[in-house]
Amino acid sequence: MRLIPADALRALYAKSDWQGAWRTGAHLVLLVAGGMLVQRSRGHWWLPAALLLHGLVLVSLFAVMHECVHYSAFRTRRLNEVVAWLAGLGILFNATYYRQFHFAHHRYAQDPARDPELVTAPPPRSRAEYWWRATGLPYWRARVTNLVSLARGRFDGLDFVHPLARPAVVRSARAMLAVLTALALASIALRHDGLLWSWLLPLALGLPFLRLYLLSEHTGCSEDDDGLTNTRTTISVWPVRFLMWNLPYHAEHHLYPSIPFHRLPAAHRWLRPHLRVVARGYVAVQRALYAGLGAPPRSGA
Repeated sequence: MRLIPADALRALYAKSDWQGAWRTGAHLVLLVAGGMLVQRSRGHWWLPAALLLHGLVLVSLFAVMHECVHYSAFRTRRLNEVVAWLAGLGILFNATYYRQFHFAHHRYAQDPARDPELVTAPPPRSRAEYWWRATGLPYWRARVTNLVSLARGRFDGLDFVHPLARPAVVRSARAMLAVLTALALASIALRHDGLLWSWLLPLALGLPFLRLYLLSEHTGCSEDDDGLTNTRTTISVWPVRFLMWNLPYHAEHHLYPSIPFHRLPAAHRWLRPHLRVVARGYVAVQRALYAGLGAPPRSGA
């Protein structure tokens, strides 16, 4: 179905280096401000709040990486690649690998046998699994294991990574591992704990929110190829839409993956009458998902 007229769609597909640059710049300013806030808060009672605020900005680098791996944050291809890699570094996620992972997710969205999101991290089936996912601990384990395996050129169970793309993924993973090792060694040599307080601790506090946010995108939706029912759009507040580069308009993104982030609100206005899974806020989504995990099984099931 053509849900958006061709003339309107051409306008929605227009990319912009300016839009990507100012949004990236704004994100960078927030990261610097958050790091400074954490350092100034050390020794004060409000340090946990500062760490959490900074952590929320840090984990939203996922949205930056996501938009750039689609080559839609900027018109210039190289800008997309560089910003995606740096954003992925900030959340310990290799962007070159994620591009392969994410394209397979779009190709096989909600196919339990082929969607890598479902294969590598199935939806929680119990409340215990829900809370385990929310801790962020599986994320740390997955990222470290994945990075080491990729740097060694091992792609066991990662058939969605195209053979022609594997050398680039290996080089990228090795470069990322080298940067992380250099940062760790420099911190030890200089006896400086800035990376711990301004990066790793805030990241650990922010990850539970990212994990639950991502759980909201498809969990509880249909497991088929109907883009109107297999993805959830969540109507959220402006700070969330800003930090997540309009990713809450997720069904719109899946239906038209080439529409850049700054035009997704306009796409929503065209698509809203057709969407079948639209939620009012992430708290409501999580409440519904959590309640469903505690529901008794249906008779005859």
